[in-house]
Amino acid sequence: MGRYSVIALAFVALLAVGFLWTRPGDDAAILTSGDVSAGGAQLVDVVLPETLSANAQVGKLAYEAKCAVCHGANAAGQDGVAPPLVHKIYEPSHHGDAAFLLAAKNGVRAHHWRFGNMPPVEGVTDGDVKMIVAYVRELQRANGIN
Repeated sequence: MGRYSVIALAFVALLAVGFLWTRPGDDAAILTSGDVSAGGAQLVDVVLPETLSANAQVGKLAYEAKCAVCHGANAAGQDGVAPPLVHKIYEPSHHGDAAFLLAAKNGVRAHHWRFGNMPPVEGVTDGDVKMIVAYVRELQRANGIN
């Protein structure tokens, strides 16, 4: 087997591992297997923090105006609509703050959940998203997601 064949084989193996790594996991199957006709039932119970920082308070207002229609009140997700953002998949070490900015600006291809692709969010500035992320991160911390 030639050197280029080995390199090509290694590349194909790397692509296969990458594909398997990014497939929806068991969490997605569990959280999206409910009856879609329930239409909008929250997917997770969210413990609210006792207080929010000033940035998170602004972010909460922006979240309620632009995000809650899909991701539900307090980022709890909605059955058949959109995933919860208070979930270990969105912890900072897996989806950094920039991932939220890119998702809002460009939309995102479905890759963890079976809700379909997320379209770009119209009328949201980078500053808005920064405040929204502050709110979501404080919700996550109150729910043990660091």
